[in-house]
Amino acid sequence: MIFTETKLQGAYIVEPDPIHDNRGFFARVICRNEFDHVDLTTDFVQANITFSPQKGTLRGMHYQIAPHKEVKLVRCTQGGIYDVIIDLRPQSPTYMEWLATEITAENRKMVYIPGGFAHGYQTIADKTEVFYLVAQFYAPEYERGMRWNDPAFQIEWPDGPELVLSDKDRAWPDFVPEPNPNGRIPNVRTS
Repeated sequence: MIFTETKLQGAYIVEPDPIHDNRGFFARVICRNEFDHVDLTTDFVQANITFSPQKGTLRGMHYQIAPHKEVKLVRCTQGGIYDVIIDLRPQSPTYMEWLATEITAENRKMVYIPGGFAHGYQTIADKTEVFYLVAQFYAPEYERGMRWNDPAFQIEWPDGPELVLSDKDRAWPDFVPEPNPNGRIPNVRTS
């Protein structure tokens, strides 16, 4: 596997390293030894899928607070997504920064999302299915979110059809940043 550290501390793009032959290819997508080598968890307790029939479906931005912060490993198995993560850890040097990655069934990329990050995505193809592993059980009382267009982050989403959103995702409040350890709110930098 190929692990590429992103600009957001602790977040990685994980890609298979295929071995090709006349039948096609073989590749590992999870190996505890390889994940341990870069200090990433493989202790996942849930596997989830979402299916969105329509391009322009937006899910997010979601996260869970302590003690139920979720580590996620996200992969698109059909179609494609514009995947966005935001570092919400006040002690992090990349606090309040976001990163977008295009993940498709064809490129087979995965995004490793540390606990303390918000996550969301917009489908960029019809009939998109997303598969993700989670290292913490879903705890509704610890669930939080912010709107996809929260002005605190200024996320640059793809242009396209009118967005398909749930009522819940439309209703998330504005994010209220916490001061980082040096006592100031950081400047927001985007991908």
